[in-house]
Amino acid sequence: MHILLEGIFVPHVTPFDEDEEINEEVLRELVDYFIDAGICGLVTLGSNGEFPYLSFEEKLEVLKIVVDETNNRVPIIAGTGENSTKETIKLTEEAWNIGVDAVLIVPPYYFKPNEREIFAHYSKIAEKVDTPILIYNVPKFTGYNISIDVVEKLVEEHSNIIGIKDSSGSIGRISELIRVVGDRISVLAGTGDLIYPSLILGAHGAVIAIANVAPRMCVELYNAFQERKFERAKKLQIKLTYLNEVIVKRRDQISAVKEAMNIRGLNVGYPRYPSLPLQEEEVEEIERVLEEFGLLLL
Repeated sequence: MHILLEGIFVPHVTPFDEDEEINEEVLRELVDYFIDAGICGLVTLGSNGEFPYLSFEEKLEVLKIVVDETNNRVPIIAGTGENSTKETIKLTEEAWNIGVDAVLIVPPYYFKPNEREIFAHYSKIAEKVDTPILIYNVPKFTGYNISIDVVEKLVEEHSNIIGIKDSSGSIGRISELIRVVGDRISVLAGTGDLIYPSLILGAHGAVIAIANVAPRMCVELYNAFQERKFERAKKLQIKLTYLNEVIVKRRDQISAVKEAMNIRGLNVGYPRYPSLPLQEEEVEEIERVLEEFGLLLL
């Protein structure tokens, strides 16, 4: 099984109404908005989708809506990582049956497994499901990096492991991943400040939170790189790095991403409790940055 995922993927938010219920109408509008912006694929139920705050049934509801609205226009990667291997397999199977194209699996993040346990976790999942799998390395939320040795061994032993989203923020680590497994799987940058540097080194694309806020700018950067318009790509990266610094690189990332989207008129609501909306001065800072880059209007 070999699927090469390339380009800019958006790990989109899950919109909620004022009662913290899934807002189906806005979710469908978001799908169309991102596809119209040129996004290469959707990552549903990623970190920005607030997957830890959703019930199992709600996750399936979100996936059904996104698959239906996308209607095969772009690939859909479903976040199906749970804290136990058993529950991860169960959600992965359900997502595959709904019609996603691949799954993104975060490692267990409550009890911190050792390397042997991480390898066993992904191996058992890969053996039990037919789904193409992307490993999700996100130390910001799990508290640890997945060893590159473990990634290499998993890729060697399981043909349905087809990619990795690396959100470590380390260009050195991404470089090493490209060296070790980049000729066999898709290596995707997971932070908005490393899109261009990662592409230069041979990454296949990026899955980035800032694409929720500025999808066209992210796509333009990728396209400029593909067209060898490197000066244009560098200028766009500098802008995106600043946007990423203000909106994403913060403890209350989901609140800030949703606030920026609300300011732009996407009406995605606010995160579920215990996450809180931003304070007034924080909202004003985001408004200033969006205005500076001409992003106040869609």
